[in-house]
Amino acid sequence: MEVRAAEADEVEELLRLMRSYCDFYEFDPPDAGLRELLQSLIGDPEQGAVFIARDGDGKAVGVATMDWRWSASRGARMGHLEDLFVAPEARGRGIAEALIGACADLCRARGAPALDWLTRPDNTRARAVYERVGATGGTWMEYELEL
Repeated sequence: MEVRAAEADEVEELLRLMRSYCDFYEFDPPDAGLRELLQSLIGDPEQGAVFIARDGDGKAVGVATMDWRWSASRGARMGHLEDLFVAPEARGRGIAEALIGACADLCRARGAPALDWLTRPDNTRARAVYERVGATGGTWMEYELEL
């Protein structure tokens, strides 16, 4: 397995993984929007990063996108893991942990005090991974205003 920062020529492979991620969460953004997201994160490290995981045969089996956000409570810019997906046939091999680790390493290198992320309460398989590598604050609830 290989996990590393994605490159511009991998966008179509990443798009395939992101489409599966969106299907899981039952939302349907246009491919053009997903492509633009990936290209902007790959092309501008000040916005964030995209990491790709490849299996031993070189097949793209995982993706993580992260961005930066300012935290008033921390008085610093933090990493936010926005999207994380591992292909079903590749799960249980430590790929999600490796993708989170790559995001965390980038945060450390940039001096960010933390990396955070969200998931649905019913995403039990992912939560099992997340609870091994991180801690839930349990203090805040997420709200969204659809515009």
